[in-house]
Amino acid sequence: MKLSEVKQILPTLENVAFELENGSFVPDHFHVTEVGIISKNFIDCGGKIRSEKVVNFQLWNADDFEHRLKPNKLLSIIQLSEDRLGIEDLDIEVEYQSDTIGKYDLTFNGKTFVLKNKTTACLAQDACGIPSEKIKKNLTELTVKQNNSCSPNTGCC
Repeated sequence: MKLSEVKQILPTLENVAFELENGSFVPDHFHVTEVGIISKNFIDCGGKIRSEKVVNFQLWNADDFEHRLKPNKLLSIIQLSEDRLGIEDLDIEVEYQSDTIGKYDLTFNGKTFVLKNKTTACLAQDACGIPSEKIKKNLTELTVKQNNSCSPNTGCC
């Protein structure tokens, strides 16, 4: 989800809520402690230089249970970040701590913002020799070597 999409959605909401992909919610008293730009320059395992840039939201829970971030307040934080940091309309990555700090993609389900689990991947599969698709075989196509086979009541297994 791009920053411009969040800015369009916020004025239509009464409350800001973040839901994890498993259906649990970030507690209502969360804070957005950071809005910023994260730039990553790296070399993949195939030797190709790559770069990535995202807008980062960091969510944090404190013990101030009466705190509620309203949509207009989050919108003003975003606008201040755009003005002061020159933030562009980039994809958003959300940092949120449960057992450890997790990084999530962001979507919207019509009511709440959803933190989508991120996964790692090899960016140079051709250089690593990883096949693009696993070869599928039916079990009936596999042959069994009789000299290495084991059957019940033979004492081999």
